[in-house]
Amino acid sequence: MPAPKNTFKAALANNQPQIGCWMSFAEAYAAELMSTTGFDWLVIDGEHGPNDLRSIRDQLMVIDPSPSHAVVRVPYGQDWIIKQALDAGAQTLLVPLVDTADQARELVRACRYAPEGIRGMGGAGSRVTGFGAIPDYVTTANDEICLLVQAESRLAIENLDEILAVEGVDGVFIGPADLSADMGYPGNSEADEVQDTIEAAIKKTRAAGKAAGILTLTLEGAKKHLEQGATFVAVGMDTLVLAKAARALSADAKAFLD
Repeated sequence: MPAPKNTFKAALANNQPQIGCWMSFAEAYAAELMSTTGFDWLVIDGEHGPNDLRSIRDQLMVIDPSPSHAVVRVPYGQDWIIKQALDAGAQTLLVPLVDTADQARELVRACRYAPEGIRGMGGAGSRVTGFGAIPDYVTTANDEICLLVQAESRLAIENLDEILAVEGVDGVFIGPADLSADMGYPGNSEADEVQDTIEAAIKKTRAAGKAAGILTLTLEGAKKHLEQGATFVAVGMDTLVLAKAARALSADAKAFLD
């Protein structure tokens, strides 16, 4: 029995746009709710969300049976956390702060078993193999791991051609918040210079045959980036969706008292 098919990776390879949402609650109950809402992919955010390996594992457990695909954003591009996330059951990883092709190559190696990489062979008793129920996992897993790297600095944009040339990088995610700050526009990712840079990066990524991704908090932004060629687009964040709806409900109800 081989490793499970990574349908998200296959969709990106076929240029099928995927609509997603960020998850920052770090709770399996909230993740289970989000998995019923129809998004193609859901980010378990281990960089800025208050997650640890156990909460990431628990969210993978409730998302896996759903039509949504779990994307795990690790805190940083270190081989040890990549190994743990993969053994916990992640098939798609999003890695922040990738500025150079050398970094990208090391991440590819961290995601792959030898002789192509350095991923440890201790998964036989882990969740990723069904606790030993998938005997052919280690010989088939490399092809089903999807690696997405984040370009979110001027240096990453300068090195984008070299990063895109790295075999094993399936897509590049443009981080608008960090990129705008590094370009001198903190808190203003809508600045014209930033948006022009994002559009150019998306088009360059697609021209290289890789998937381009981004997070936007507006439907207008999603439409724009999809038209530019972005393949995987996140259109919101669970915490902000709840906060916005709750604030509006509170304000509307209190208006009855005026």
